[in-house]
Amino acid sequence: MAASPPSPPLPPAAAAAVVGVRSPAHQSPSPNLTNFFGSVRLCFIGAYDFDLIWREFVWGAIAGAFGEGMMHPVDTLKTRLQSQAIMTGAQAQKNIFQMVRTVWASDGLRGFYRGIGPGVTGSLATGATYFGVIESTKTWLENANPNLSGHWSHFIAGGIGDTLGSFIYVPCEVMKQRMQVQGSSKSWALNATKGNVSQSPGTQMYGYYNGMFHAGRSILRDHGLKGLYAGYGSTLARDVPFAVTFYEGLKDLTEYGKMKYFPDSDLQVSNSFEGLVLGGLSGGFSAYLTTPLDVIKTRLQVQGSTTRYDGWLDAIKKTWASEGASGLFKGSVPRIIWYIPASAFTFMAVEFLRENFNEKIDTDAEMPLN
Repeated sequence: MAASPPSPPLPPAAAAAVVGVRSPAHQSPSPNLTNFFGSVRLCFIGAYDFDLIWREFVWGAIAGAFGEGMMHPVDTLKTRLQSQAIMTGAQAQKNIFQMVRTVWASDGLRGFYRGIGPGVTGSLATGATYFGVIESTKTWLENANPNLSGHWSHFIAGGIGDTLGSFIYVPCEVMKQRMQVQGSSKSWALNATKGNVSQSPGTQMYGYYNGMFHAGRSILRDHGLKGLYAGYGSTLARDVPFAVTFYEGLKDLTEYGKMKYFPDSDLQVSNSFEGLVLGGLSGGFSAYLTTPLDVIKTRLQVQGSTTRYDGWLDAIKKTWASEGASGLFKGSVPRIIWYIPASAFTFMAVEFLRENFNEKIDTDAEMPLN
């Protein structure tokens, strides 16, 4: 067999992109192996700075957890409003003010923070993949397809990021929402005793969850993986189309407005403030438009053994038949109230971390070793 021709040397950009390739005194790595891994790495992320990508994962995780932690009480109200058809039937449903009083009277302040553990965990994973995957995938797409517009690369990259993050996010969301509707063990037992939990004949509602891990084990034992991934399709349908579209669209619109109406202005707006405003606006728009998908997702994830709905199409039909359009937009007000600041805090936090820590990390890395 003829010997393979030697691999050509990597160009300077490729050589700089190879992580950790140095020339130790004891032994140099194989040139062919170095070239191979350098080529593989360039295939996926080009000459993009790998350090910047891992930072995006970290900044995204911190920002996601920050946004969820700040707005979790409002999310609890939204979940309880949307799941009333499962918990108490479609009749005599409470409004947002009545629900605030109900949660406070039965569970106190802790009732608003039920499920925060899986909520923050899911947001950590989603934030990390959302921002980290977007940066690497967007760069790879633009390098591989120079004619691909920035909007399409953002849309595709955002979809990939959200899809990957959903493998962790959806099980966490199922655990979070079931814990939110349960409240305290006393109130959950009282509801079951009074027959307030709406159930199909011959079924038993799931038991009380003492925490995130107990919830995960119980759902896996009782319903398998299907239970942990309930509402997966409606979650993707809700999140993927709006992953980056609104934010990037508003960002471009803002730049266009600056150039057209203030071409000679020296006004400088910090990235953190821009992320706060644009993130909030994009979050509000997408929150309202995707409320019907969020209602269906919540009800599929909360229903457990009651099985009122056989899939998301059946859930849409039954919700429309029994509650009309108002049922599909149940919880839209707290969803918007929650989504605007949560998105604003998330994008602001990412921009703040980028603005204040990326330069410091780069400076520290460039300092000569003593």
